[in-house]
Amino acid sequence: MLNSDTICAIATPHGMGAIAVVRISGPESFSIIGRLFHTNGRPFNVENAVSHKAYHGHIIDDGEMLDEVLVTLFKAPHSFTGEDSAEISVHGSVYVQQKLLQVLIAHGCRMADAGEFTRRAFVNRKFDLAQAEAIADLISSESEAAHRVAINQLKGGFSKELQVMRSKLLEMTSLMELELDFSEEDVEFADRSQLKALLDETLSHVNRLKDSFRLGNAIKNGIPVAIVGQTNTGKSTLLNALLGEDRAIVSDIAGTTRDTIEETLNINGILYRFIDTAGLRETEETIERIGIERSYRKIHEATVVIGMLDGTKSIENVILAAHEILERSDLEHQQLLLCINKVDTLDDQGETLLGQLRQDLDNDDIMVICLSAKHHFGLNDLYSTLKHSQPLASPDATLVTNVRHFEALTHASEALSRVKEGLQINIPTDLVSQDLREALHYLGSITGEITTDEVLGSIFSRFCIGK
Repeated sequence: MLNSDTICAIATPHGMGAIAVVRISGPESFSIIGRLFHTNGRPFNVENAVSHKAYHGHIIDDGEMLDEVLVTLFKAPHSFTGEDSAEISVHGSVYVQQKLLQVLIAHGCRMADAGEFTRRAFVNRKFDLAQAEAIADLISSESEAAHRVAINQLKGGFSKELQVMRSKLLEMTSLMELELDFSEEDVEFADRSQLKALLDETLSHVNRLKDSFRLGNAIKNGIPVAIVGQTNTGKSTLLNALLGEDRAIVSDIAGTTRDTIEETLNINGILYRFIDTAGLRETEETIERIGIERSYRKIHEATVVIGMLDGTKSIENVILAAHEILERSDLEHQQLLLCINKVDTLDDQGETLLGQLRQDLDNDDIMVICLSAKHHFGLNDLYSTLKHSQPLASPDATLVTNVRHFEALTHASEALSRVKEGLQINIPTDLVSQDLREALHYLGSITGEITTDEVLGSIFSRFCIGK
């Protein structure tokens, strides 16, 4: 059915608004517009219409005017889908939107499936599969950083890198398989030293892209920041201060927070996902213990760990609490930020405590600051520290943000590692060639050079209807 019929859908968010846009695409798009759209009291002449130009008029069905509209035609192949298509801008009445869809269906349209416009664009080679998925990322982007990554992928930066790697491997695979045809003559077409050098280069490139997923996924979904510490250190107060609202319950009673609370906040164009956790302590209370276990899991999952320390406690207690948080953090993959809270009650002792803690930790990778979450003192230092704690890539750097891409790169890396190992121990050419073909398969699956209807259905079903 794909590309053989004409589809329609509302492209703007559902509900009432100033305007709404209804899209249609397919072979009957222009003839349907010609039957329904009138300008200056006469049916619109589609044949003489200029592509990408908006025309003012009315939608009239069975002699009844539905609405005053703007219609823009997009002639194939110069449209989003690569087909003849049109957009009808109507007033944002829910009734008008639904009535227009009914009229279009009565004249031969079919309601589009989720992501069907983008899928048609992919099938018509307007862009590859990685770029199609970047469109979904662009629509859902909630920060400047996520927008920048999606735009880079939409422009084809990721796809070009994959194409270069794949073309080099494809050439080598062809030469190795040619050797199999002349196996009796003992001819070697593929230079093994050249292949080893190419493998090292490609494997390094694939692993770099694969390893970028941690940062790319964090930028796309929000960098996870776990706020952890003992009970009554001010974790919930800090979350409320960051959000500017009373999101978490604050109390002097120990163990008030018994489950994790998550909220997102955009700081300087980067989306952070702050997670307030249950206070860390030994307890026999069942519900609180479950919350503490979840806190430990959130520490493990976080990219940044904010360790809250109670500045009113003794230096020994503060240092002990800091080491408890340090022991549960992974400094190789996480950034640890320790916050000495409640410094508004310490007079000049805060700086002394800060210096003693830094001296005890003796680690420049662990940042330590003083703040008062209750009085919002030190929040700017916290914002600045968070901003500089993330090694964000340059604007043109390629970051992997999609789980499907990450899995494909992981499989490709494993196959290339087997090729490298096989060349080192001189295994038969046909076995090496098989692993090379597997690597090519996984790299090609990212851009859609190799795919199935099942995979496409899964990908585009996650798009909104009308896109």
